[in-house]
Amino acid sequence: MSEKEQNQYRGKNFINTEELAKRWIKSPRTIENWRARKTGPNFYRIGGEVLYDLNEIIELENDSYVANE
Repeated sequence: MSEKEQNQYRGKNFINTEELAKRWIKSPRTIENWRARKTGPNFYRIGGEVLYDLNEIIELENDSYVANE
């Protein structure tokens, strides 16, 4: 099974904690702490692995944009 297939489930694309941490320039431990405090992005637990829906992450990033006026 390819890495792309492993990161897909029911038509959704997922990234794991390490990939999210790299994307947001944070440590994986910071992402884990957010998850424990229920302050970070929504996640799935599939087969014991924590996964984030990439489309939800992109939407969250887009919603976080602040334009200077």
